Amino acid sequence: MYLVTASEMRQMDQETIESFGLPGRILMENAGRGATRFFLEQFEDLAGKNVGVVAGRGNNGGDGFVIARYLFQKGIRVTVFLLSQSAKVRGDAAANLELLLPLDVPVIELPDQDAFAAHKISLRHQDIWIDAIFGTGLKSDVKGFFKTIIDFINHSNKPVFAVDIPSGLNSDTGQPCGTCIRADATATFAFAKTGHILFPGASYTGNLEIVDIGIPAHIAKNANPLQHLITPSLIRSLLQPRAPDAHKGNTGHLLVIAGSPGKTGAAAMTAISAMRTGAGLVTLGIPASLNAILETQVIEAMTYPLPEAGDGMLGEASFNTIMDLLSDKKCLALGPGLGTSIETQTLVLRIIKESPKPIVIDADGLNCLIGHTQILKDCNAPIILTPHPGEMARLIDTTAHEIQKDRIYFAREFAKKFNIHVALKGARTVIAQPDGNVFINPTGNSGMASGGMGDVLTGVIAGFIAQGYPLEIATHIGVYLHGAAADDLTRRIGPYGFLATEVMDAIPVQISMLVNQ
Repeated sequence: MYLVTASEMRQMDQETIESFGLPGRILMENAGRGATRFFLEQFEDLAGKNVGVVAGRGNNGGDGFVIARYLFQKGIRVTVFLLSQSAKVRGDAAANLELLLPLDVPVIELPDQDAFAAHKISLRHQDIWIDAIFGTGLKSDVKGFFKTIIDFINHSNKPVFAVDIPSGLNSDTGQPCGTCIRADATATFAFAKTGHILFPGASYTGNLEIVDIGIPAHIAKNANPLQHLITPSLIRSLLQPRAPDAHKGNTGHLLVIAGSPGKTGAAAMTAISAMRTGAGLVTLGIPASLNAILETQVIEAMTYPLPEAGDGMLGEASFNTIMDLLSDKKCLALGPGLGTSIETQTLVLRIIKESPKPIVIDADGLNCLIGHTQILKDCNAPIILTPHPGEMARLIDTTAHEIQKDRIYFAREFAKKFNIHVALKGARTVIAQPDGNVFINPTGNSGMASGGMGDVLTGVIAGFIAQGYPLEIATHIGVYLHGAAADDLTRRIGPYGFLATEVMDAIPVQISMLVNQ
């Protein structure tokens, strides 16, 4: 499912009007009519209620005028509060504003702070707000009079319905531009915008409905949006049925290099999670002194004691053994609980550079890459990194706060620069591909904010790669199932308190639910 940026949506609108010949006024009519339908579904008991449409003078305001007309014609008490002088409204918005006049729909002009102060009593008597102030093109911070209006609506404790996007929300990043409408529901047009789906934008958006306004499919395809939402139907189509005569020899063999003193659990969870996806065989390579511990933690996976650099840490002495182990494997999972000693870092960097098999790199594997990301350009095999925002920040020498401000940008640019795949973890994990395409995952919840979740994800993704799935498909499936398993646990156990091992154990159920639907 496409997710679009403001510029991509603007391009589609323009081509629909100019090359396809569908007038902008019809698009606006379709938008307002569809938004009205969704509004009436969200707010059913409107008898005796006052609905206030707060409208800017642009096309977003024009959509609001259409909604006001439809509501008025249904007998609903509606008032338009225009944040401008009527004479300054232009184009299709002006045409729809004029249609309100013969209907005697009240239009109150609020072009400045003085007008706002004069009409505060009327504003306070509204029971529901319809936000049609700004559209999707806003990039700069909301200031002055508009900030006053948005803050007034937010503090009114009245339900809010947003038109296209909550005013003040950056439609590309999901970040509020200084201040932002907090909507209970939003009707957006043609396609969801990335800002609706990413956090914190999703929290400002509320219930989201996509309204078909008549953009032809070929125009949308030609715009080539590079953002996509992962859906259950997509994952269902990607999961391949297993042959009835399948055996462990042809369902994939994964090598996991992980673990160090105090972090054996990370290694164990990665290995077992891969088997929960259906990987036929998993070999867990660990420091020799930890072998007895890991053998009691993993029953189905095999362990292989590797030469140590000392104190239970791996070093370059184990490189040749690891390369030999990789010869008959389909994939390598590298990093969970591995440690970051100088010897371990030397080993990790050499493995990344010389591995002939796809690598899923997480945790200490990522930490060992800090300051050495250039080696990613010289690798022999496909690579996926699975950083959380802090790890991503360390890789590019910035802060987690900066990463969170534009997750798509940082994940995409890193993937393109190094020709790798990046799964930037967090609320609405962002999966970036080397070709610039980005997939946003809707599953998962705040109950996953506990130790071990990343180790499970590493094993799940690597387990699917080991079974023969292309790296990008394995990543989409793995990230989706990982979050879906946690969502199921919140329904059965509670919003938090479930463990990474419980998420791991719930993976097969999620696979079954998808393939059997």
